[in-house]
Amino acid sequence: MKKDLTQGSVTKTMLLFAGPMILGNLLQQCYNIADTLIVGRFLGAKALAAVGSAYTLMTFLTSIIIGLCMGSGAVFSVYFGKKDLRQMKKSLSVSFLFISVVTIMMNGVVFLLINTILRLLRVPADIFPLMHEYVWVIFWGIFFVFLYNYFAFLLRSIGNSVVPLCFLGISAFLNIVMDLLFVIVFKLGVAGAAWATVISQAISGIGIGVYTWFTAGELRPVKAELSIDKKTLKEIARNSVAACVQQSVMNFGILMIQGLVNSFGAVVMAAFAAAVKIDSFAYMPAQEFGNAFSLFISQNHGAGKRDRVELGMKKAAKVSVLFCLLISLGIYILAPELMELFIDGNEREIILTGVGYLRVEGTFYCGIGLLFLLYGFYRGVEKPEMSLVLTIISLGTRVFLAYTLAPVPAIGVWGIWWAIPIGWFLADMAGIFSIRKISGYRVRKS
Repeated sequence: MKKDLTQGSVTKTMLLFAGPMILGNLLQQCYNIADTLIVGRFLGAKALAAVGSAYTLMTFLTSIIIGLCMGSGAVFSVYFGKKDLRQMKKSLSVSFLFISVVTIMMNGVVFLLINTILRLLRVPADIFPLMHEYVWVIFWGIFFVFLYNYFAFLLRSIGNSVVPLCFLGISAFLNIVMDLLFVIVFKLGVAGAAWATVISQAISGIGIGVYTWFTAGELRPVKAELSIDKKTLKEIARNSVAACVQQSVMNFGILMIQGLVNSFGAVVMAAFAAAVKIDSFAYMPAQEFGNAFSLFISQNHGAGKRDRVELGMKKAAKVSVLFCLLISLGIYILAPELMELFIDGNEREIILTGVGYLRVEGTFYCGIGLLFLLYGFYRGVEKPEMSLVLTIISLGTRVFLAYTLAPVPAIGVWGIWWAIPIGWFLADMAGIFSIRKISGYRVRKS
């Protein structure tokens, strides 16, 4: 099921490749959205606030792993474009060892520091026990997150975006079934929702690893390709660490915002928890299109197809902007109804707070859609450091403005909401103006 992204219609190739990735990531969001819906409806607002805050924490932790896998996937894709399978397999063995060691070490650290982490997040005393119970279970799934993402990015790097979707579809379905069973039938509370997620992650991670081992024999390194040479390690480390830092900086900034949100109390926490799920679900297709675009760029950059890279930039921007405009309109209009999917209609204060967030963020989705493309472009042309620079601009602006404006009584939480799109557009401008200077490519005008 390998697909050569260096051939065929540019727009059609990107969309056909991106489609399963978009659907797959939407399904992945079902892991925590299922927890949030069921917990919010059956366990109450405090449990919802705990699970929502835990989602932000877990997003930060898993972003480290996803970033490492994403950076390695870009390297794999470049070598696949060059038709250099020998070097690709050497990169596979080095990256698997490197990322698995990082994952195990990180997993140990978060278990040891769990109480300290929750205190740093300024979790209110009445929420603390529930959040501790939830994350203690969720942390057991970190290694399975690594397994799934490693093999998913490997398969995508050779043009196979369908198989990762299949494994996510199975695990997402099981996650929802087990959520209902553990929370409603067995009365296991927030821990039940967490165990449903961990078991589902294990199924997808182990399953895709076994599939790849038995069906992609040409990618299995032989003994001579298992050695770790300095050149390969340096290349993997450069791309993986840059993507990892970019992803973790992005989510660390979000984690800092979560801490600020928590300081406003349980109502704002619950509203933010629900609204962020809607927000993430809404722009997730644009994010995955950016990841697919990155692999498209990687293969064509590796194959030396400059014209195809430049045309791809133009076509991808048009697709992303059109999609984001449509989603922005839908979110703005349907914000109250979407909030009521997560929150009982009688909780008017929570719903109105969440609607305010969604209408600010949702209006400006074009900003983050273009930013995802810029991240993908710079990874694809082997300039991952620039993606990190753009993330620092976006998140630095967001955090600075949020912490500056939110304490002002006349502004309050609105300062947090407005800081986000301002950060997106400043990073967009920096990324667009730097394309030719940093990468040597240009955006085609025709």
